Amino acid sequence: MVLNTLLKAGVVIKIPELVIYYTIVNIALFLLMMIDKIKAKKKSRRVPEKTLLLWGIIGGAVGGLLGSKIFHHKTQKKYFACVYTISVIAHIILLIYLFYF
Repeated sequence: MVLNTLLKAGVVIKIPELVIYYTIVNIALFLLMMIDKIKAKKKSRRVPEKTLLLWGIIGGAVGGLLGSKIFHHKTQKKYFACVYTISVIAHIILLIYLFYF
């Protein structure tokens, strides 16, 4: 059975909206990682680290991890991988809680 909507705490959460949200946020962080890598090579003004971390925390961590691997960017800074990994786990737990409890 596929759930189309879920009523939790008086807020209707629609699955397609969540998919769209996570898709946009992950693509945005992936592109930010690419832009930051290009700017790093050109030695121009960079995307602030707190911006990259914030996008990961709000749901774009998978895009951040992929961007890091594909562009070989921010691989020396282990806290990026830690923050992104913890964020993925936290979002999975949040989604499980919303849909099953």
